[in-house]
This record gives sequence, structure tokens and C-alpha cells, in this order.
Amino acid sequence: MIPIETIAQNGRVQAALSYFPQAVSEIVEQAIAIQQIPAPTFEEAERAAYLERRFAEIGLQDVSQDDLHNVYGRFPGSQPGSHSPVIISAHSDTVFPAATDLTVKRENNLIYGPGIGDNSTGVAGIISLAEVLQRYEIRPLADLWFVANVGEEGLGDLRGMRAIVQRFGGKAIYLVIEGGLYGQISHKAIGVKRYEVHIQTAGGHSWGNFGQRSAIHELGALIAAISKLKVPARPKTTFNVGVIEGGTSINTIAQSAKMLLDLRSEDPEQLAILVAEAEKLVALHQGQADVTVQMTQIGDRPAGQLRRDAPLVKQAVAALHHVGCHKISYIASSTDANVPLSLGYTAVCIGLTESGNAHRLDEYMDSTYLSTGMSQLLLLTLSAAGI
Repeated sequence: MIPIETIAQNGRVQAALSYFPQAVSEIVEQAIAIQQIPAPTFEEAERAAYLERRFAEIGLQDVSQDDLHNVYGRFPGSQPGSHSPVIISAHSDTVFPAATDLTVKRENNLIYGPGIGDNSTGVAGIISLAEVLQRYEIRPLADLWFVANVGEEGLGDLRGMRAIVQRFGGKAIYLVIEGGLYGQISHKAIGVKRYEVHIQTAGGHSWGNFGQRSAIHELGALIAAISKLKVPARPKTTFNVGVIEGGTSINTIAQSAKMLLDLRSEDPEQLAILVAEAEKLVALHQGQADVTVQMTQIGDRPAGQLRRDAPLVKQAVAALHHVGCHKISYIASSTDANVPLSLGYTAVCIGLTESGNAHRLDEYMDSTYLSTGMSQLLLLTLSAAGI
């Protein structure tokens, strides 16, 4: 990889870096345009169609969609045959249902709106990067593939990134872009196991059959047991019941109830221990009379990491230093980078600016650091791709 300071001495790169402060309002408007198109996980087609048009409008080549609605566009390198391609991806899906009110509110540098930071700003950022490369005629040595991918949120199970990695393989370098997380470098992917736990009982009438087992009561007892599990603070290990469903009416002893269970850890061994403990609790409930419990795995986000002294991580740090960010955090997280990292491929996840209240209706993006975040992205991209 080319040192960041060498990249920054290039006249065209300097011109591009000087342009980003002027481009902030344009990037914000692009992020809002993306955010206004509903894109729940598994329902990304409308947003994908818009992004496919935008990729073509900004001059990317070989623009296409795959069957999942990943959108691809190539910025040609000058020596693609002798350099590994660089994949610059940002997920296009959101956690919000299609009927969500997507109204945006502005307060100075803060832009409020569901999905604005996670991850409309990330997608807008990769579009802006491609535009700047075109504007200043910056030609990397390697091909750059810009990808707006699906399936990062919820139960998408990283299906979009899995398809990307299957397409480009282990020779590619993967830069995963999030709208938030500025100043943070995610080079370690936490493992995540997800389960649906379904309980069935005989049920009945709340008065006439009082005393018979209720699937909802059994589910509540199981959740209470899970909440008492002891997990280590280091390596960080967590559990969460994110969704519960069940019952028929207020005066019905429920026959059926289910929950969605999310188990995570920085350490694969600790995750395996946590899974075993959860399975043991399920087995205890399964052993009760008149109770049927089924635990089905519905998600597996694999763990992996790139060493902190790996060239890509070191150049990501150098890019942040160059743009004036000296408070840098190395984080473990669950992102699209999980997929290439779990396979031992070169990948890192970086952010473009600061954001907050992710996955809430009052989510916001702070554009204060957007120009410097874009500058670090340009520098890191060219360090990886060559120039």
C-alpha cells in the first residue's frame, strides 16, 4: 500500500481534498434523497433502482444489479490486471418498516430522520467519492468497485455482502463504509448467533381452563432465566431478546408464543459457551409436561479480525491523522466486514461522520466532520488501490 503522505502530495488529490468542505451540503442532500426511499431489509428494490440510476449518472461503468438488489458500479483503474480490486461498499437497507414516517428535521449541522446516519450517509459518501474521482481525473491503478449492498440489518444475515465476497474473492480489498463511526476503525468482527424460540402449550380459556400452561407465561419464564445468565465484560459478550410475539386475546391462555434471541461475543469460544447455556435453558423448559419448545437458528454473522498492525489498518489510522483526527478508537463490531474478515480477507470498516440514536425514529447525523471523513476515505481508497 502507498503511504498516506505520499498520496496526499499528489496535486489532483490535494485539489479533491480542498473540494470536500464545499461538497458537504451536496452530500447531505444526496443522503436525504436516499433516506426518503423506504428500504427495509428484504425490501430494498425501490432504493436499489434509484441507486442504479445514480451510479450510471455519475459515470461508473458496468453498472448492474444482482438478484438480491446489490448495486454495482466500476471505476476503472489504469492497471487493473496487476492490482487487486478495491471494493467500496455501503449497505442500503434500514431497520425501519416501509410505512415509517421519514420526515427530516434540520437543526444547524444536525439532520434528524430514520436511517439518515445508518446508512444513507454512507451510501451518499461512496457516490460522492466516485464523483470526486471523476471531477479531478484521479485514476487509481486498481479497479474500484462501488457497491450499495442489501441485507446488513435485522435478519438479512449479511446476505448482500456474502454475495459480494463470493463474486470478488480473497484477492480484493474491502472497505466497508458507515455513515457514523467517524474516528473509529472496526478491524475486528464480533460473532453473532440468532435464534427463534417457539413455545407451544395446550392453552385454553382464561377462566374455564385456569391453571393450564400458557405459552406466553412459559416464554416469560424462559426470558427471565436468560436475563440471569452471567457473561464476561471482557471479552464483551451479550444477549438480547429483541422481539416477542404470541397469544390470541386477553382472555385466552396462549397456545403459542415466540421470541427472537440475539447472542454476541468478541470471542468465538465465549459465544459458543453462551449458546450452550441458552440451549440448556431451552432444554429445561422442553422437559416440562405439556410444553413444546423449538429453538431454530435464523442468523449467523461470523467472527474474524485483521491485525491492528496490518497495512490496511495502519493506513486507515494514517488517513485519520492526516485529516486532523487524533482520537482514534479501534472497535469490535458487527458490520458487513464480518464476512471478508471471517474468511481471512483484507477488510476494514470506517465511518464518515458522527451520528446518534441509531435504529430510533429520532436518529440523527451530524455533518460537522463529513468533509474530513470523506477526505480520509479518499486517502485510504487510493492507498489501497494505488495511484
